[in-house]
Amino acid sequence: DQPAAEAERPAGNMNTDDQSAQSEEPQSRVPGPPGAHFTPAGSHCSSSVSLCAPPPLLCFRSHCSAMNGVPQRGKLLTLDNMNPKVKRVEYAVRGPIVQRAVQIEKELREGVKKPFTEVIKANIGDAHAMGQKPITFLRQVLALCSYPELLKDNQFPEDAKKRAQRILEACGGHSIGAYSASQGIECIRHDVAHFIEKRDGGIPSNPDNIYLSTGASDAIVTILKLLVSGEGRDRTGVMISIPQYPLYSAALAELDAVQISYYLDEDKCWSLDVKELRRALYAARQHCNPRVLCIINPGNPTGQVQSRQCIEDVIRFAKEENLFLMADEVYQDNVYAEGCQFHSFKKVLFEMGPEYSSKVEMASFHSTSKCYMGECGFRGGYMEVINMDPEVKAQLTKLVSVRLCPPVPGQALLDLVVNPPQPDEPSYATFMKERTAVLAALAEKAKLTEQIFNTVPGITCNPVQGAMYTFPRISLPQKAIDKAKEGQVPDMFYCMKLLEEEGICLVPGSGFGQREGTFHFRMTILPPTEKLKLVLKKIKDFHLRFTKEFS
Repeated sequence: DQPAAEAERPAGNMNTDDQSAQSEEPQSRVPGPPGAHFTPAGSHCSSSVSLCAPPPLLCFRSHCSAMNGVPQRGKLLTLDNMNPKVKRVEYAVRGPIVQRAVQIEKELREGVKKPFTEVIKANIGDAHAMGQKPITFLRQVLALCSYPELLKDNQFPEDAKKRAQRILEACGGHSIGAYSASQGIECIRHDVAHFIEKRDGGIPSNPDNIYLSTGASDAIVTILKLLVSGEGRDRTGVMISIPQYPLYSAALAELDAVQISYYLDEDKCWSLDVKELRRALYAARQHCNPRVLCIINPGNPTGQVQSRQCIEDVIRFAKEENLFLMADEVYQDNVYAEGCQFHSFKKVLFEMGPEYSSKVEMASFHSTSKCYMGECGFRGGYMEVINMDPEVKAQLTKLVSVRLCPPVPGQALLDLVVNPPQPDEPSYATFMKERTAVLAALAEKAKLTEQIFNTVPGITCNPVQGAMYTFPRISLPQKAIDKAKEGQVPDMFYCMKLLEEEGICLVPGSGFGQREGTFHFRMTILPPTEKLKLVLKKIKDFHLRFTKEFS
């Protein structure tokens, strides 16, 4: 790489006449790339570059071609010279199969005949896109914040108006169209801290440790940016579960960090075993510097809910091995199975006593996109950092300031999630009715999905204890595996064929990671119950037909 000063001027051999011409007639010159040679107007290109004046004309022998006698410049940015880290990024949730689904939707609109009339996108946890209705109170307050003239409208309940007024008073110019502080609106950070204290049984939460974010994803990537450093064997290693949410592998690829995979135990309902953590850690220390342990609870894509004992074991492991803990808890309200309960990592950490609560460094994450809200498009979220070095925390604050602030409408929505209607307020009854109905429906669909899949020969589905997905294992005939090897991994071949024949869009398990020789797919349980039954029937019929075809 050249220093900026050198890169801005032509480099290489330049004769004296060219230098004189440059000094006498600078207006007739245009900058060229390194190795450029100036050529007088009317002359032919003699080297890699000709800069002709007047008018200025660039001919790059290595980058251009002639069209109708006029030199054409090639692309400056190509696959060969772009950032190689970006090329390594993969995000299966919106990968090739989803792109094909979009093409099929277009074909259907254009009248192309298919064996189905619609594409059902069961690939992503987008609740409202799947038909879930917004929570009334949330949308009322957001409407009031977006158009304050509605505060004069008697159709809105008084508690919604008071919330909107409080949020607007905290915004610059009393408008959610103004920037906020980079860390987030102060009163909302206070509300988040109060929510965490209440959730965790009174364990204190400091608003200064709260950072509002553009969904949880933005906060996760920001923390990883702080943690990744070093070269060679000193390069930061980050432990992530397999199967995993592809955000993590994609972020690690972009940051050029080392992915350390630890496997969840499918035979024990995707449980996490500290022995497996140790195996992965000790193996990784041969080639990198493991510094971070990422946990998703409840799990995505696997839907498991970790027991309190498991969380304690993980915290002890992180302390013993001096690892920074990242607790992804965006599905904390999505717990369905009997005997399962959400325990926040922070609560367990502090209940284990000062030996742990004063030493283990951790960041936890939450979002408005999941749970009962499903408000993915508003991109609201937060993280809480614990035991972070004050000087590093100052660097974190600087880093988030580069992006100015999270979306203010998303911050407003988050405030309503962490500070919902109270029992003595007019919106409480409707809010609780809607919230309860959403979560009850998800619990019913989680059980339905498990039951139906387990009736299909060749499909094995663990209980969906929480979150919004099922991750069943599929047995594929050897002929299908051999056929897939001609151009696709086997479960991608399976899912693509399902899409083409039934119009069901799923994500192959290979996009999340899986043990060698096993195959899965991820499917959301979000579609309305009747549509979900249709999806499950289509998958069942397809699997039986697929198995017969390739047996």
